[in-house]
Amino acid sequence: WFAPKGTGVWMSLILRPPIPPQKTPQLTLLTAVAIAQAIQEVTGLVPDIKWPNDILMNGKKCVGILTELQADPDRVHSVIIGIGMNVNQTPEQFPTDIREIATSLAIEKGEKIKRAELIQKVLTKMETLYRQYLQHGFLPIKLLWEGYAISIGKEITARMLNGTIRGIARGITEEGVLMLEDADGVVHYIHSADISF
Repeated sequence: WFAPKGTGVWMSLILRPPIPPQKTPQLTLLTAVAIAQAIQEVTGLVPDIKWPNDILMNGKKCVGILTELQADPDRVHSVIIGIGMNVNQTPEQFPTDIREIATSLAIEKGEKIKRAELIQKVLTKMETLYRQYLQHGFLPIKLLWEGYAISIGKEITARMLNGTIRGIARGITEEGVLMLEDADGVVHYIHSADISF
């Protein structure tokens, strides 16, 4: 993650959810919603979520989320959620090779953002959504996520380790898996992929 000192936010959250390992991808989506809500409240800007782990502003990446799982086959020990946010970078501070695809909240807002306030809001939103998730399951989070999702209904390309599929993104399942309908009408369930429009 490229960011000069004092410009971004890089942090990790450790969760120990009482859920089976196959449900942990939901936590990446929950985190994306929490960050999107925090950005919206702090800046007034409305971000887009690109499945599964990027947050975009005007089509450019400003937040990335990486989730690491420590688990047995039947139970989760911990989930480490790594978050990188471009907050106060100027365009010149991005290397030329990513300048066209990366942005910061300050670039989009036109003014500096208070990083401490943003962190506080992200953590508050995370706590609220995580408690809601543990109490009511993934459906309320899924509905919130779909409100920010940029890819639903659009033609996308999913590049996976075992090949590439092009089709229309039809949404996500209850587990947070992307549903991609190809030209033949076959729906593919994508667990992990690099998505492009």
